Amino acid sequence: MKRNARRPGIVVTTCGQGVVSHAGARLLGELADDVGLTEALSEAMAPTKQRRRGHDRGQVLVDMAVAIADGAATLSDVRVLGDQPGLFGDVASVPTMWRTLEATDRSALERIEAARASARAAAWAAGIDPGFYVIDIDATLVNAHSDKEGAAPNYKHGFGFQPMIAFLDATGEALAAILRPGNAAAGSAEDHVRLLDAALAQLPVDPMATEVIARTDSAGASHGFVDACRERGVRFIVGHRLSAELARLVLDIPQNRWMPTISADGTEERDAGVAAEVTDLVDLGHWPEGTRMFVRREEPHPGAQLTFSDIDGHRYQLFITDHPEDDVAFVEALYRGRGRCERRICDAKDTGLENLPSASFAINEVWLALVLIASDLLAWMRGLCLEGALQKAEPKRLRYTLLHSAGILVHSARRTTLRIAAGWPWADDLVTAFGRLPGWTATTT
Repeated sequence: MKRNARRPGIVVTTCGQGVVSHAGARLLGELADDVGLTEALSEAMAPTKQRRRGHDRGQVLVDMAVAIADGAATLSDVRVLGDQPGLFGDVASVPTMWRTLEATDRSALERIEAARASARAAAWAAGIDPGFYVIDIDATLVNAHSDKEGAAPNYKHGFGFQPMIAFLDATGEALAAILRPGNAAAGSAEDHVRLLDAALAQLPVDPMATEVIARTDSAGASHGFVDACRERGVRFIVGHRLSAELARLVLDIPQNRWMPTISADGTEERDAGVAAEVTDLVDLGHWPEGTRMFVRREEPHPGAQLTFSDIDGHRYQLFITDHPEDDVAFVEALYRGRGRCERRICDAKDTGLENLPSASFAINEVWLALVLIASDLLAWMRGLCLEGALQKAEPKRLRYTLLHSAGILVHSARRTTLRIAAGWPWADDLVTAFGRLPGWTATTT
């Protein structure tokens, strides 16, 4: 068979010395240590272990979260760290990881959430505090390919779970999540309130003193949820169902009421969409005082499938809010930003959420907590260690450019040096990222 001449000729041997892969994943582990997450998780998990010997279970959780952020989809994938002790140290075996998950009961999960909150406060103090706090709440479907505890049929005729997740819009941090059966009610006010409380517990700010906004689709348009927001000092902005009565109303809105909306670059969307406030045209007396209603009208993009709610060739979206801002374009852009939550969910599914590994509901809840930790580590890495385009990179790109980078460990004069592969386009970015960690010496050439 003729060899392809386009590729350089090579000889393959097993003589490599000190060669490592996934070098960038070490950055995530160091970041967990620096914000105090590892130490806090060790304290949280200490009551679950009676013997002192063996692996620290808090460190085991950190290693699993680092591996999940690095792309691990199963516990056996965590061995990508364990097979490189020169870079990642002594990583627990897969059976030890399973025992750690099994030992994490409800009280341990509560302590883990407290550990995450303390680490978040440290990360924000280090410079990631966005200063603008919008909590996005949404649910998604996760398929189960076997009969797992708590799995159930869902409204899309699938089978599995329907977790509900809260993200912080400005940073992409995964604040909280609830694992639910696939047939859970999308508009459950009880679940929305429970998740809101868990998300607020993660924020280092007091909503009574600092503006915090809860943003949902129409599943959150319930009196139980918006009343809970009001009680907690949180502003709400939630989608509203377009009823036949409201459809007739929006068709009769005078043209001079429609205002241009704002695109992502801050310019007017004159051809894409317009918005109007219709508070004075509807009866909102059954909602909390100060509730307002807005409507957005846009032309569906070419090729879009029209639905029965798309009236007169236009697509309409309604939402209610108690935000006092007078600028219609600002309020509309604030609600439209909810679309980023869909992207966060996709990132979470690419970071361990797509595959819940156990037949046990309790263990899958712990795995979901690890997904949140992994998502936070990626968010903190972007905010504290990266710059430029990589600050907005999705997990898949971060893995390709940084986390999966190859390098060589060189030992000399009682010192170990990690040399990132020469010629790798993002080598300087990774070295610079390490250099932003306290106590690290990192130089580019």
